[in-house]
Amino acid sequence: MPEMHFSVRWPDNSVTDCYSPSLVVKEFLEVGQSYPLTDFVQRSATALNIGSERVRQKFGYACSSAMDQLQRIQETAKRFEEIADATVTVEQFRS
Repeated sequence: MPEMHFSVRWPDNSVTDCYSPSLVVKEFLEVGQSYPLTDFVQRSATALNIGSERVRQKFGYACSSAMDQLQRIQETAKRFEEIADATVTVEQFRS
């Protein structure tokens, strides 16, 4: 199963390297695109849940790394919830 790493820039200009167990993340996020914070979290959750389910279908168990990544994204996003126009920018994809 091809895994994918993607880098995102948060509202404070910090950059995080993220993991997806599947290329499905490319269906929900686009390099160079900035997403409102809640939209980014929702898109990430959808992509990572689909990726985890693909692992379950292939190997018989969910991808704990995808769920850990989603938790880290959600925790980081909480730091910026008070910023009205907070956006997250997808910097790059790497396989």
